[in-house]
Amino acid sequence: MKVTPPLTPTGTARAIPRSILYTPALSLDRVVKAWSYDADVHLIDLEDAIPPQRKPAARSVCRAALEKAPEPANAAVRVNELGTAEAVHDLAMLIECPVKPGFVVMTMVKSAVEVALMRDTLASAGTRPEIYATVETPAAVADIDAIAAAADGLILGSADLAAALGIDITWAGLLAARHAMALAGARYGTALIDTANFRLAEPEALAEELGRVRELGFHGKVTVHPSELGAINRALRPDPAGLRLARRVSEAVRAADGGIAVLDGNMVGPPFARMAQATVARGDAWAQRFGGDSGDSDGIGEEAGDGRR
Repeated sequence: MKVTPPLTPTGTARAIPRSILYTPALSLDRVVKAWSYDADVHLIDLEDAIPPQRKPAARSVCRAALEKAPEPANAAVRVNELGTAEAVHDLAMLIECPVKPGFVVMTMVKSAVEVALMRDTLASAGTRPEIYATVETPAAVADIDAIAAAADGLILGSADLAAALGIDITWAGLLAARHAMALAGARYGTALIDTANFRLAEPEALAEELGRVRELGFHGKVTVHPSELGAINRALRPDPAGLRLARRVSEAVRAADGGIAVLDGNMVGPPFARMAQATVARGDAWAQRFGGDSGDSDGIGEEAGDGRR
């Protein structure tokens, strides 16, 4: 089962990161430097970015980095594929490390059983991070409902999924997978995080992806380069103006006794109010955990900058 429901009956929501910066555990200095960048979650990567012969050293870097992390609850570790010897060593390191990350990201997931096994294994040692599953296999897409129900978050892994499908990494080629994730995430309240942009020399490609994934209902996006954090944060972090409008929609429908109201010349009713309430709850939760302020979400998101804190 998930650690917490995404939206409780009292209207409180689980905080969802909008930007996740991946940094390979190749050197402690490199990981520590990454903390100076304005990402909601800083991920220490033990998987693809680490050559096989360097994985033992990477685990040592990861442990040392977690022990130095300014906010371990907002740190993540991407582990190797469950069922491999490397994953066994990764889990042993996480269990033995005195400082626990707030997130563990699984790779090459094929079924919800793997998510449950990961959660139960860590819980047996008293470790209960949020579990995010990377959707990068055709099997994961086929079992997406069950995986969304078992995981706290879904991350699209475009490179491996495209390779498995024998296609290029294009919007059209991966649209079906994104649609499946969006529908499953909505059904189970699971965080939806989009894949990294691999066209680093084309800022317009990132901007286009950000607009499109917002339309699908995705909450966040990963990046491997801090220069992209400013654009991701501006596009996906809770918008103060949008939150103010959502509060006004909720109040207008409440004033109409839960019926239809007219606000700024537009008709709003119960479906609009439900969406507005969810928007406000997620914004408040984000501000409390990631906003670095008192939790007043009307004032958040104004310092996206260039990625530096």
